[in-house]
Amino acid sequence: MNSIMIPVAVFLGLGVLTGVLLAVAARAFTVPKNETAEKITECLPGANCGGCGYSGCAALADAIAGGEARVSACTVGGPEVAAKIAAIMGVEAQPAVRMRAQVMCSGTQEYARKKYVYDGIPDCTAAVRLGGGDKLCMNGCIGLGSCAKACPFGAISVVEGVAVVDYRKCRGCGVCVKACPKHIIRLIPYDAKHWVGCVSVDDGKNTRRVCDVGCISCRLCQKNCPSGAIAVDNFVAKIDYSKCSGCDTCVEKCPRHIIWSSELQGQHGLVIRREKAEKKS
Repeated sequence: MNSIMIPVAVFLGLGVLTGVLLAVAARAFTVPKNETAEKITECLPGANCGGCGYSGCAALADAIAGGEARVSACTVGGPEVAAKIAAIMGVEAQPAVRMRAQVMCSGTQEYARKKYVYDGIPDCTAAVRLGGGDKLCMNGCIGLGSCAKACPFGAISVVEGVAVVDYRKCRGCGVCVKACPKHIIRLIPYDAKHWVGCVSVDDGKNTRRVCDVGCISCRLCQKNCPSGAIAVDNFVAKIDYSKCSGCDTCVEKCPRHIIWSSELQGQHGLVIRREKAEKKS
């Protein structure tokens, strides 16, 4: 009997001793809770998308509580979340502009010429390593959907070889901007009416050679814009959204039909825009 009880007693004693040591260690090494950060975390959407530049919502909350990040740093939460966090921090919420992602390319499979047939893994970064991708245009969307896979909100799909953003789902987190190896996805104001569907920096002659709908830097949009909101820089038209009145003049004057209205954009907006361009031509 003693041969059984003694080992049992030893194990029980070790268990109690280990429990006491763990309790002491837990108390000694416990990191003090930051109640402010916890309150901020409760306000954040919990997407952990990383669009704010931090690893997740908890990390952002710690940064805001510590004064290292703005109360409006969460682009996904928008002005409402910023106002709640500002109240917790006892400061005035900075004005925030809601943003959306925009893929600056109109070169679908029909219009953008290719230099080879890519038959590798479906990843844009992998394709870029093979001569910059299969399209002759070095600034064209590869269309393998790396941005769509990275988007935490399912707001991007690929239509006819070009990524398209569904504005209804986009939260402007910027994850797709980082995921695009071509750097052709931009964050623009959510309410922006127009955008230029090309970021090619080639001159008009070379652009015509590689794409039927690329910007040829003709400057007709720049010359006719009544508010001076659009200008051609480095062979491509760019819109200054602080000046744009949404008058549609640039849309009507563009001979390549690549200045688009956000009203035509959606999950399959690229096809709609293409059909409208064909009717104009």
